[in-house]
Amino acid sequence: MTTKTIKSAGALMATAVLPACSSAPAQEQLNVIYILADDLGYGDLSCTGQKFFETPNIDRLAAEGMLFTEHYAGCAVSAPSRSCLMTGQHTGHTWIRGNKEIKDGEGQAPLPAGTYTMARMFQDAGYVTGAFGKWGLGYPGSEGAPEKMGFDSFFGYNCQREAHRYYPEHLWNNGEKVMLEKNVDGKCGEYAPDLIQSKALEFIRENKDTPFFLFLPYTLPHAEITVPEDEIIRNFHGKFQEKPFIGNDYGPETDPAGYCSQSEPHAAFAAMVTRLDRYVGQIVETLEQHGIAERTLIVFTSDNGPHNEGGADPEYFCSSGNFRGMKRDLYEGGIRLPMIVRAPGTVPQGVKSDLQIAMWDMLPTFADFAGTQLPEDTQIDGISFYPAFCGRYGEQKEHPFLYWEFHEYGGKIAVRMGKWKGIIQNFTKDPEARYELYDLSKDIHEDHNVAEEHPEIVEQIRQIVHREHTESTIFRFKNKSSYL
Repeated sequence: MTTKTIKSAGALMATAVLPACSSAPAQEQLNVIYILADDLGYGDLSCTGQKFFETPNIDRLAAEGMLFTEHYAGCAVSAPSRSCLMTGQHTGHTWIRGNKEIKDGEGQAPLPAGTYTMARMFQDAGYVTGAFGKWGLGYPGSEGAPEKMGFDSFFGYNCQREAHRYYPEHLWNNGEKVMLEKNVDGKCGEYAPDLIQSKALEFIRENKDTPFFLFLPYTLPHAEITVPEDEIIRNFHGKFQEKPFIGNDYGPETDPAGYCSQSEPHAAFAAMVTRLDRYVGQIVETLEQHGIAERTLIVFTSDNGPHNEGGADPEYFCSSGNFRGMKRDLYEGGIRLPMIVRAPGTVPQGVKSDLQIAMWDMLPTFADFAGTQLPEDTQIDGISFYPAFCGRYGEQKEHPFLYWEFHEYGGKIAVRMGKWKGIIQNFTKDPEARYELYDLSKDIHEDHNVAEEHPEIVEQIRQIVHREHTESTIFRFKNKSSYL
């Protein structure tokens, strides 16, 4: 092992311990664990600036691996982000481009039968696959249910709407509904995330001797804002200035979303993130107990920016970090999230990278780690960041641009092109909607719209939008602005 100073293409300097890493994927297949927090903002980790509470287990992953500071979610809400992750396609191409509900039923619009997913790729490479947490890409029994999309095991919430409740009456074990009797009739007997975590740890123990892919789409810290009354929350009682949240238990007129009341929402939020951090610590501890930590790649990130529902207060906690916006925004605060990558002996230690990387890059990256190739007819927008994960920046290809579209709140599109960020808002309702343009090298908070000063850049972005957007039969942009 040698210590060197490395420089990424984005000109960020770091001192790292570089392992020996061949120019091709290692022959021994690494286990892969992808941890996806729900609505965790860029600034909600102590390693990225959080001052009100600490996340020591997640911080440890960053210290022992790499922290990507310019990593982007697939979209600004849950379902399309997960679709981008699973398919390797951005939201101009992937099938699920919004949180589309199924009427009078449980679950969201499904991925089509036969969709090539990350889980199927791992199965083809000989991995055992498991998902534990929130799905949201196909209602129970549909062609998009997790057990039909390449997962050997699934336990958790099938439906995103049901996942707003931390004491639900049921969860799903593959296609079987599992009733939680202690939660029936409004009782709060079994905290669902704890049950899901126990199943995830069991999956690791049962598959310690075979390569596995473990997808952990945790629901924390999504609303509602509630945790069990244990030592975690007790450590935060009385610590913060509080404004009680009056929820739906006082009537639907107080909170139409139906979230429960919370007398100490700041304390509860801090406890939720702390609980998430403990889950990460339990995952690492289980790997170490079974001697497989050094042959396991762990990736940690969030599905989109922070929310302000159910008593959550991202402004108080500075959850978006230095960025503008939050969940449902295509400003940086809605889609830019830290990504931490750790694999002892493979991934460099203690490195920060400013490479621009997105969720749709994970499919080809993981294919390289699994030592397999995607089928020739697989249409993806991602590129493999296997070289960067191994510290070989000189071999790393980079994106000429990144693209997002969001099919809610009047329609939004964004393009990141080097230092430039172009955004168009509300364009399905406003035919005169125009592009905003920001120079992120000078204006990371996206305060100064310089579109009029750089019409040539706006035109390049407009051409990218025309090229990258494909029409969808279920997520259609109607009454488009003439400026698209």
